[in-house]
Amino acid sequence: MPFDEARYVREVLDPARSAGAPPDDLLVRYALDRDLADVGDTVKAVRQCWRRQRSQLKFRRLVDRLEADHARLAPIFDAAAGGDLGPLRGALAEAGARDRARLEEARRRLDDAAGRLRMVTPEVAGGIARSTGCDLGPLARELGIAVGEPEALPAISPYAAYDRVRDALDTLGVRHLAAFVHGETGPYRVLRPASLPLAAVEADWRRRTRGPWTTAADTLLTALKSDPAALIRYDLVTRLRERVREHPYDDTLLRHAVDDLGLEAAEARRLVFAVRQETGVASGPLARLRELADAGEIHAAADLAATLTGLDGPAAELAAEIRARLAAAEALRDKALAARDPDEAWLALADALRRVPDLPGAADLQRRLAPLPAEDVTATADDASVVVTWRPSRSKAGEISYEILRNGVPIDGGEPFRVTDPAPPVDEPVVYGVVARRGAAAARVTTAPPVTVRPEVAGVQVRAGDGVVTGRWTRPPLAAGVVVTRDGTPIEIDGDGFVDRRVRNGTGYVYLVKAVYSGGLTTAGVRARATPHARPVPVETFTVEPAPDGQVLLRCAPPPAGHVEFRLLDAAPPWPYGTTVSLAEARATGRALAVLPAPDGHLVRAASGVLLAVTVAGELATIGGTREHVNLPPPRSVTAERLGRTVHVGLDWPADVPEVEVVVNGTATLVSAASYRAQGGIRVDVAEDEPVTVEVAPTALVGGVRLRGPGLSRSLEAVTPVRYDLSRTGPFWRRRLVVEVDADRPVALARLALVLRPGRVEPLSEDQGQVLAEWTDVVPPARFEVAVPRRAKPYWLKCFAPGVELIGPPVRRLKVGS
Repeated sequence: MPFDEARYVREVLDPARSAGAPPDDLLVRYALDRDLADVGDTVKAVRQCWRRQRSQLKFRRLVDRLEADHARLAPIFDAAAGGDLGPLRGALAEAGARDRARLEEARRRLDDAAGRLRMVTPEVAGGIARSTGCDLGPLARELGIAVGEPEALPAISPYAAYDRVRDALDTLGVRHLAAFVHGETGPYRVLRPASLPLAAVEADWRRRTRGPWTTAADTLLTALKSDPAALIRYDLVTRLRERVREHPYDDTLLRHAVDDLGLEAAEARRLVFAVRQETGVASGPLARLRELADAGEIHAAADLAATLTGLDGPAAELAAEIRARLAAAEALRDKALAARDPDEAWLALADALRRVPDLPGAADLQRRLAPLPAEDVTATADDASVVVTWRPSRSKAGEISYEILRNGVPIDGGEPFRVTDPAPPVDEPVVYGVVARRGAAAARVTTAPPVTVRPEVAGVQVRAGDGVVTGRWTRPPLAAGVVVTRDGTPIEIDGDGFVDRRVRNGTGYVYLVKAVYSGGLTTAGVRARATPHARPVPVETFTVEPAPDGQVLLRCAPPPAGHVEFRLLDAAPPWPYGTTVSLAEARATGRALAVLPAPDGHLVRAASGVLLAVTVAGELATIGGTREHVNLPPPRSVTAERLGRTVHVGLDWPADVPEVEVVVNGTATLVSAASYRAQGGIRVDVAEDEPVTVEVAPTALVGGVRLRGPGLSRSLEAVTPVRYDLSRTGPFWRRRLVVEVDADRPVALARLALVLRPGRVEPLSEDQGQVLAEWTDVVPPARFEVAVPRRAKPYWLKCFAPGVELIGPPVRRLKVGS
């Protein structure tokens, strides 16, 4: 491509003159292609362009520097023109590194200058650009830094009596003039304000009751008549200037402007930046040094302190402290460089980085310090996997990690100091190693002795039948074959299984299944035991009888071979009677019933469903008889009580029973659970003078047939009712109490007692009161009189007689007084 001089001047010489230095990138400086074609002709054309442009005064200094640099680079270009591009490529690499370093320096200096406000003046940005020779425009956009002149802030109040404005604001309790005009909500914009609602504010204050507050408002409204926007801006800027005198950090001052003064965030940054620029140094030397120190940029702070002159007071003390910290950190770095123990060097560098986090080269040096190697690495084959274990490195400094290698290739880790390789190579030696790492540095690899993985056969299943044993397995993919022995005797196999008929029922056998690999090597093998049995004889019938504690008793004749298991099914079994299946298949159906042996059968927990008897012998099971059973447990307790001509029956209702049958003196009645709970029990009318027998049994209707479970019964003897009455007779000064006894049938009372109990509580037995009178061998009808007791009211009078049902008069006659 021909050399374009106009483009070269526009894209190379003009930016270099602005930056004050030629570009370090030789490809740009000499307008070279990436493939370095026609180097001699292109360099010659560029130098001719330099000589022509030197006639212009603005390019003279730049061209002189370019020619001076070319005198140093001339041998390189001469070699390139002769076909040797090696020196030129090396020079290009060095120039690229210098250019990147210069760009990084410009980035760091621009970031430091912007601080927390992320703003710099064009003068500062131009100085950084000239000293580094970089275009700061892309860097500023990348770092989010605004380059611009600070806002012009008012130095004098536009209202002469500004002090009176401050006093009026304090009287009203308003934080500043913007809040008085716009309200307390914010945010406020004062650099480019919109229209101010002064008329509405004035009208609002005119409507209020007159007082000191309205006088203060009048002062503010008068001050705002001249130039309200300028006065509001001056008020806020004055408050920021007052806060700057306290030497706050930039973020503190910005937070004050946004949170306390209520300024809009973007305007707050611009105002704070402008106020800072009034001091000549954005944040001041002390504040900037402290900001860098608090951010851990001690080396940068030392560089800044070295450029500042005339420091005194706190700024000088802080600069001295920064230089001392940097010197101590550099001494620790030198100590680490001289140390022979990597742990000692690592700790020294860690101490140095705690003091100066940005100490040049310290972090990279620390990352390159390798720990001591891992110890005692072992690799053990575990069937188809390998378990690698090791002892940790004796290095105690820093965070040590470990990398596990299989034949030099990393594999995934696992538990600390123990890793399982799930898929190692099969039937070939494998070497495992462990590498201790600290940062980017790695210790030498520690290896374990080679290990060879030969997996066993999988899924070995040996089943015993009637005079036969069968086996199945899954052969490992790389195994050459499988061998099987029975108690040391080889067994002929067929594919992935065998059938052994040379066995006797009732004898136990041990089968060993081994995998065979290359060279005839075999594994240790998988052992399996089997005992063939004769075909189990099914149980044809069995009975179900209730038993205590919610159990049932199952009775059946014991089978000639095997033992009986009972299972509970929801429906009939899927096999017909007498079918022999595997034990696992039989046990996968229904639910096993826990059997408690009994002298005359088997006790199981009662439950509803289909009961199945299974005869088990070894690995075989024969399906026996079934019986549908509905669990009807009896009530745990039954009570019966006479209430006159009514017998009240109560019971502890059995679980899962819908109805009970109540039989009273031979008469049966069905009672549901809902009816029982609604009536609070069962009530039956029975003559008082006849005995009563009550039986309660659970019942249910299943398939149109009424089933009845075991019941509980209670008996009550016949009773003879005897009635008595209490009345009073005689004049009031000699009143008598009359007791009259009567009965429908002849009866004799062995003893009749009249009892008095003071208070309002009725006596329920003779011993709960005082006996006023008693009579023996009483034959109704009979009449007795006693003197009316002289007692304080209220009190109760009541008769008691053992052995009979005594029926008293109404309560109003038994209770005397209210």
